[in-house]
Amino acid sequence: MNMGRSLTIDLRQMILAIETAVSLVGINDTNHGKRVGYIAIQIGRELGLSDSDLQYVFDLGLLHDCGVSSEQTHKNLVNHFDWQDAHIHCDIGYHLLQGFAPLAKFAVPILYHHTPWPQLQHQSLSDYDKRMANLIFLADRIDVFAATHYHRDILLVKHKIYKMIAAYTEEYFDPELVAAFEQVAQCESFWISLEDRHITRYSWNMGLLGSQQLLALSQIKQLSLIISYIVDQKSPFTAQHSVKVAELAKFLARQYGLSAAQCEKIEIAALLHDVGKLHIPDHILDKPGPLNRIERSVMNRHSYETYEILRQIDGLQEIARWAAYHHESVNSAGYPFHPSEQDFSIEARIIAVADVFQALVQDRPYRIGMAPDEVLNIITAYVEQGKLDSGLVALVQQQLDECYQIAKGSLASHNLAYLAQLIPETSCA
Repeated sequence: MNMGRSLTIDLRQMILAIETAVSLVGINDTNHGKRVGYIAIQIGRELGLSDSDLQYVFDLGLLHDCGVSSEQTHKNLVNHFDWQDAHIHCDIGYHLLQGFAPLAKFAVPILYHHTPWPQLQHQSLSDYDKRMANLIFLADRIDVFAATHYHRDILLVKHKIYKMIAAYTEEYFDPELVAAFEQVAQCESFWISLEDRHITRYSWNMGLLGSQQLLALSQIKQLSLIISYIVDQKSPFTAQHSVKVAELAKFLARQYGLSAAQCEKIEIAALLHDVGKLHIPDHILDKPGPLNRIERSVMNRHSYETYEILRQIDGLQEIARWAAYHHESVNSAGYPFHPSEQDFSIEARIIAVADVFQALVQDRPYRIGMAPDEVLNIITAYVEQGKLDSGLVALVQQQLDECYQIAKGSLASHNLAYLAQLIPETSCA
């Protein structure tokens, strides 16, 4: 990977990574966004949409649930056709994307993707945004009705699913969209394509097409901040964790003497380091006590999930390793990869130290945040046990007060200010 400031990645691949991360919240159903994008494309093709509009609606389907972080929210959206609080994740998704220029065009349809068709008609929106929002609403509900049947009897219930959707025509959906779905639903291939192995391959192929829009380093960081917000909203005890780890990691990288470009990449890796935690059930993350053996084995998977999501993005493979190694140890006794001392790079070691430090400072369900001296005693013991890099911990000791203030979020922060401006307090409930 080019280590200069010219690092760029394809927007489509980043969108696919966001969908993969957000869909992990479904725990046992991790392809919802991909299926919604595919369903929307098939209906759109029946409607005669242009190739560019089909590309747009696929990406919109991938992104539509970017405001969902918790397992409970996902369950409510799946278990209720018209959940009274569905608007909350629509609001969050809108605010996450509307300030990020490459994805701003998706913000309005996401805001209204659970709005019934008659209500949508009274909104001051373009006809295009209304149709796209309702198309995603329709595709979303089709998938919810069909999800439990994909691996069993989907071809036997396809007509039943259409009838269930048709019953909501005009009350919730544009009749023209439902009529197009009726045609699509007759094809067995449409339903078979929604099975996991087929939809994953379809999405992979879409990713290979690319979006023909590249993100520069500054945009990658901005999008990483957005993703970190989604991750940190998974639990009230991890609020702003990723952002503060990133700021501490960048500070330590600077103190260590790494180049400005290297420091920025470390910051991006740290922002993304916990993206795999979206696959951890809420009750494990919020447990007010030590995890048992089974819970710990589930928790120990999240770093690998982070790696699998990020390594699929061309140009981000090295950053993926730095992010995924945040629970590794100098003595190879961490998890989940057990790299040798030589393969445990300084960038990954910095993130590992920053992650431990910030976690100890932050309140958790089983304890309150620790004071600086307490944190130093623990990380020093980790050095003696071979877990953390001795030179980096010595650096923390030299800058203990500033490290503590960064980890607590007590210092002025452009990143925290950006997120505060991006997400109004009313949308963060």
